[in-house]
Amino acid sequence: MPRLALMALAVCVLAVAAAVVSFVEGSFVGIVWVLLAGISSNMAWFYVRKAKIEREQRAATSG
Repeated sequence: MPRLALMALAVCVLAVAAAVVSFVEGSFVGIVWVLLAGISSNMAWFYVRKAKIEREQRAATSG
């Protein structure tokens, strides 16, 4: 898994944890954390798919 995908996944997990804590404390700032989790999740999927496509292209050109 690419390094950027791992970092985005870590941000996603931390944002979800922050959202849970915010909602448990009764703060609606957790909505911002949920949005950040969604964006970072999409970034992680993007980098995983990008690496997979690049790997397939390298395999196709080399043999």
